[in-house]
Amino acid sequence: MSVIAFLGAGNMAAAMVGGLLKNGHAHAALRCYTESGQSARALSALTGITRAESIPALLAGADLLVVAFKPQHLATRDAALVEASSGKLIVSVMVGKTLAQLQSAFPHARAWVRAMPNTPGKIGAGVTGWCAHTTLADADRALVDSLLSPLGLALEVTEAQINDIAAISGSGPAYFFEFAAALSAAAQQIGFEPEVAKRLVTQTLLGSAQLLAQSGAAPETLRNQVTSPNGTTLAGLRKMEEARLRETVLATVRAAQARGLEIARES
Repeated sequence: MSVIAFLGAGNMAAAMVGGLLKNGHAHAALRCYTESGQSARALSALTGITRAESIPALLAGADLLVVAFKPQHLATRDAALVEASSGKLIVSVMVGKTLAQLQSAFPHARAWVRAMPNTPGKIGAGVTGWCAHTTLADADRALVDSLLSPLGLALEVTEAQINDIAAISGSGPAYFFEFAAALSAAAQQIGFEPEVAKRLVTQTLLGSAQLLAQSGAAPETLRNQVTSPNGTTLAGLRKMEEARLRETVLATVRAAQARGLEIARES
């Protein structure tokens, strides 16, 4: 089984580790390291994977290095990474950092991949867009697939699309959770107890997402099926229209997209 090393141990690394473990990857074949050690220690305690004490220990015998620290840390990375990453397959989940920047940071690696997973990957229900610097060897493509497929849907895209994927599916769960929080708060405002509101909202959103996935129908078609002339749903939808919901969502996505481009320019 391939040894996978995680440089960084935050939410995204945790989601990926969780997805791998859920799909049968051995604990002993997963390692993590952070400079401070704090988040790596927490991830190790939570999942049972190995916490490496140093970068050389992290990468000794590893097949693949997942770079999962904050994008701004790439410029101040430990110099030991240059030698230790020699010959490794590099997969970065850093927002905004280009393949050219990865190649510059890890010049002796054998291949470079950018990936943009999202946190539902922790339960195997995520989506990951990815692209490679050059055409991958069959063995490396299989290794990337072994990393990403347990997380859910994996789509190979162009590098130009990676930043756009970050603004949609990468950040999308946060948009979804914010809507869930708003709907739950509204339920409480009209009289439901917090736990009842949470259960109502969670099942409503879960069932709606499953219906969308299984029916094959467009979201607008399903919306119209719920909406009766002069009914309660129509009254609510008109308020959304008055509030320019779609324009707000587009502005939200464009803001995330623009920030991704800014991060790419930062060193």
